[in-house]
Amino acid sequence: MRTKQMAVNSWSLNRMIWAIVVLILGIGSCKNDSLSSIPEGVPFDPSQPVIVSDFVPKSGGMGQRLVIYGKNFGNDPKNVAVFIGGKKAVVINALGESLYCLVPKQAFKGDIEVRVGGEEKPVIGKAQAPFDYQRKLVVSTLAGYRNSRGDEPWKDGKFKDNDQNKMASGFWEPSFMKFDPLNPKHLWMTFDNNGGLYLVNFEDSTITTRRAGLERPRSVDFTLDGNYMIIAQDRGGEDDKSTLLLSRAKRFLDSETLTQSKQCNGASVHPVNGEMYFNSYAKGEFYRFDLNKYFSEGLKPKEYTNPFLIQDPEWEYKILVHPTGNYAYIVIINRGYIMRADYNWEKKVFNQPYLVCGKVSETGYRDGVGSSARVDHPYQGVFVKNQKYVEAGKPDLYDFYFTDMMNHTIRILTPEGAVTTFAGRGSSSLNNNPYGYVNGDLREEARFDRPSGIAYDEKEGAFYIGDQANRRIRKIALEEMDENNQD
Repeated sequence: MRTKQMAVNSWSLNRMIWAIVVLILGIGSCKNDSLSSIPEGVPFDPSQPVIVSDFVPKSGGMGQRLVIYGKNFGNDPKNVAVFIGGKKAVVINALGESLYCLVPKQAFKGDIEVRVGGEEKPVIGKAQAPFDYQRKLVVSTLAGYRNSRGDEPWKDGKFKDNDQNKMASGFWEPSFMKFDPLNPKHLWMTFDNNGGLYLVNFEDSTITTRRAGLERPRSVDFTLDGNYMIIAQDRGGEDDKSTLLLSRAKRFLDSETLTQSKQCNGASVHPVNGEMYFNSYAKGEFYRFDLNKYFSEGLKPKEYTNPFLIQDPEWEYKILVHPTGNYAYIVIINRGYIMRADYNWEKKVFNQPYLVCGKVSETGYRDGVGSSARVDHPYQGVFVKNQKYVEAGKPDLYDFYFTDMMNHTIRILTPEGAVTTFAGRGSSSLNNNPYGYVNGDLREEARFDRPSGIAYDEKEGAFYIGDQANRRIRKIALEEMDENNQD
């Protein structure tokens, strides 16, 4: 029985491969003698029914290559329309008893219908069984737009609206994103060279400026209890306000100076012990500020310690701490590499960092492991639990998804130091630009233009991306069941 089943599967596979080869080549016009024995498709006969007898494969998602078998399809693909789940597919070729097409997006119902003979009075054939449509992760647009003049204002408003004047816009500076730990429907954003603190509110689908007057805000984080927000500011003076403390009790409209230092690119709170780590651009200082002591006893704005210096002074970097607190990634933005600092639980401080991916001062684009990988302006990252690691019982359960700004991609860094491309740089058939504004399949279609901020909603399984040069906030998630939410 098993041998017989294997033979059947092999026959089906060979049949599919042969049909695809024939259909792609468009045999009807081929003059090659070596292919002359392959029969041309019989023209469509409007007096005969269109029959759909089979299709392969039986399941797949958007963009899946699909071969449909039957009778009376004709030999003119322009005379054939295929609908899958009520969505029109792209027909590549027709050869009498077989069709080659691409599965359209959001073909959720899966019913297959072939219409031959034109739009007015087509002859219709239907498959008896539906195609098993599987939702895929895709890139879509949450909010924002870019007009032909490129002069969209920074404006509060709705995610989407028929009236563009009511839509939120702007978003054209490097961003940083952080979900509110006490309200998962609130996503907070700051933008470099923009003085506002913005709330992306999924409760009412609006984006609003919650406060103004900040000076080059570079990051957002929260204390362990979620009652305070911490904002890093990139200011030039030695004693400038490098980090600010905002209270939830006052709706984050107040501000208190936490620390004073020069040109802070980011500040992060240790997820277990609660101390704050922040940097100073000028000399590459990596600082530790004891938040617990600040709240219990009080600390002055310059009462922080300097565990180490990174090897590249006068270059921007951000500190992103692993959910367990066991280590932090130090993302060196301008120099094209990422370092790791392991946490010393006994001393409650991070150790001197070491390189985990990229090469110091050598940017580029290459997937690889460790120093063989190349990145270009990595900006922000988020840790995402990998269920396969859980099932395998691995010690580290998280991958690190980060925006690779000048490569116009979202990359993945594994605990072993392997870098792969998650989304972006698609649509190479349109042009050779790695950047652009295209929604759709993560790698085949989607394009970004200098993505910077990134946040992850674990419950929804969705990423949100600040797509700087496209002046939009993008979303990566399973296809929406309501196509109106796809832009």
